[in-house]
Amino acid sequence: MTSSSAESGAAGERVSTSSACPPSEQMPAAPPARPRTVVVVWLRDLMISLGISAFIIIFLYQPVKVEGTSMMPLLEDQERIFVNKFVYRLEPIERGDIVVFRYPYDPSKSYIKRVIAMAGDHIRIDSGQVYVNNDALIETYVPAEYVDRRSYPDTIVPEGDYFVLGDHRSMSDDSRRFGPVNQSFIYGKAVFGYWPMEKVGRVK
Repeated sequence: MTSSSAESGAAGERVSTSSACPPSEQMPAAPPARPRTVVVVWLRDLMISLGISAFIIIFLYQPVKVEGTSMMPLLEDQERIFVNKFVYRLEPIERGDIVVFRYPYDPSKSYIKRVIAMAGDHIRIDSGQVYVNNDALIETYVPAEYVDRRSYPDTIVPEGDYFVLGDHRSMSDDSRRFGPVNQSFIYGKAVFGYWPMEKVGRVK
């Protein structure tokens, strides 16, 4: 009888241990998060975000500010755009692309123009009308008020070079003056405008 009562008591103790134990014997509650831990986590997330941003800016996209009016009306002075610096590792430069390149006479400066002709093309301009391989270009991106009447002699674009022009022909310093641009000077393609807000969208 004594043995039976003891077993019953022991069983009761096992069942009630988690709920009826004196406060001094209960498991301690988890300590609150320390401010230092929160700061460490915040700094870690910040460094990861900065690292990703740096990778995108250095290797993929670069924000640039347009200075000047040579690409109006497509791009205005002080407009902000993103330049894709990786795209030409995956695909070739094509006619009509808006490219950013180092200015041949001063590589510390960057210019932005439209590709009009590529290596092997015959390019000439007669009183403002552009011809590529004897075909007159229909340039809807050049408004009538931006056309000029300058001419350029028939030229074959050398291997690895591109003939570039600004859309604002009467205000553009381009291949009509400094000649075709070598591909080694071209480092990106204008792809997206992000400021001002009314100009947000794809550059084309």
